[in-house]
Amino acid sequence: MKKKYIIEISSLLSLCILNLVFVSIVFASAGGEEAHPSLVKEYAFKIINFVVIFGLIYYFARKPVKNMLKQRTEMIEKTLKEAQEAKELAQKALQEVQTRIQSKDKEIDEIMSTSRHAGEQERERIIEEGNRLKERIFEQAKVNIQYEVKSAKEAIKAEAVEIAMELAEKKIKEKMTKEEQEKLLQDSLMKIGGKG
Repeated sequence: MKKKYIIEISSLLSLCILNLVFVSIVFASAGGEEAHPSLVKEYAFKIINFVVIFGLIYYFARKPVKNMLKQRTEMIEKTLKEAQEAKELAQKALQEVQTRIQSKDKEIDEIMSTSRHAGEQERERIIEEGNRLKERIFEQAKVNIQYEVKSAKEAIKAEAVEIAMELAEKKIKEKMTKEEQEKLLQDSLMKIGGKG
């Protein structure tokens, strides 16, 4: 970030010096009848004038610009820190959801085990209808399990998203004052307006 500002300042300074040189050359080449002071004296006066003006601008604008850049840096660091905290909260919520999904997988395994056991008992009890009933029970159990798995995963995902959003919104509302919200909104609007 500092390199960018140094490059911008050095570019501006170079343009100013080139402008002074160009203007001096133009004035030096205009007319020749009247006596002109020497080119060295003219350049020296303009360079001294430029250095004095630049020095005054630097002296008076240094602290406000430095403070503004410092405040902007602090605000960006604060925003990044809040975003990191929100990310950590979201990761915790995701871990909780993954744990719940794993427990649901165990329940699904238990349901499948119970369904198989029930199917085997039914087959032993009704031998003449065993094959036909066995297929129907397994198909129904599979459909039920898939439906339950799908429903459970969707419910868990929806709950996780809602919890993560509430936590992130709460965290941001607690951390950000009304003035900071207004300033962030105005900065965003200015950036959007500047790009258009």
